[in-house]
Amino acid sequence: MAQHERLTVETGIQVYFCDPQSPWQRGSNENTNGLLRQYFPKGTDLSSHGPYKLEAVAFTLKSRPRKTLGWKTPAEALDEILR
Repeated sequence: MAQHERLTVETGIQVYFCDPQSPWQRGSNENTNGLLRQYFPKGTDLSSHGPYKLEAVAFTLKSRPRKTLGWKTPAEALDEILR
């Protein structure tokens, strides 16, 4: 986010930075970290996993329905918005 000011000027999207040591401000991020830990324990060197393994885990997580999206997957929710 080194160019967050440019992003705001060019798109009108406001950028929010959480306070340090405040995980409750990053709920989605913390939840995703927990899901990733099911596949990669903390401290895992991701470079030891090939791109296919990383892509498979990413696909699995992105295909998961989310309560916050009305039990739709992120792809389904985005598709609904874009229509």
